[in-house]
Amino acid sequence: MGLLSLLFSNPALFLILAVTLLYSVILHEIAHGWVARLFGDDTAWRYGRLTLNPVSHLDPIGTLMLFLVGFGWAKPVPVDYYNLKRTRFGFFSVALAGCAVNILIAMIALVLLQFGVVNENSALSTILPVVIRINIILGAFNLIPIPPLDGSKILMSFLPLNAQESLARLEPYGFFILVFLLFSGLLNPVIIFMQSLIYGFIGLLFHFLK
Repeated sequence: MGLLSLLFSNPALFLILAVTLLYSVILHEIAHGWVARLFGDDTAWRYGRLTLNPVSHLDPIGTLMLFLVGFGWAKPVPVDYYNLKRTRFGFFSVALAGCAVNILIAMIALVLLQFGVVNENSALSTILPVVIRINIILGAFNLIPIPPLDGSKILMSFLPLNAQESLARLEPYGFFILVFLLFSGLLNPVIIFMQSLIYGFIGLLFHFLK
């Protein structure tokens, strides 16, 4: 069942799912700002972006994309990378934080399903598989190393300064590059590969936790 079809078939379930998915992208952004503050940059905090108030975060197009194609985005939190302590590790940690939160949300939902915490006939049994899938897609998509996605900043944290600057120069065109790659289908194998990495990582963790 498509996400939008739930709006007509089960409005209450759609509302619960909508809130859950919206907070998946909101928590992704808050994580960037929160980790940045840990490393010495309080820009997001000063701009009031470390809040759970959705009004401060939601991007209309990103929200629509979340329900139409299965991934979307919130307004990026402002981070001044020059303020970060332990610059390279701080840069890497801030960039990875959003994807890490999406993977964590997927893992929590998976635990609830796998260990029988959720009744099979409850609304959560319908919602949680969608939450898992969307959050893994969000994590996988954002790991792609094309500016302005998080993957590009993760990559930058390992690159020399001149290579960082070269990659950063792509950022004004990044959205158009991503749209072209998405609609041409060229990005699909990359997203699938990133998803397989995340599923493998989660599977490995579950193996060690047993």
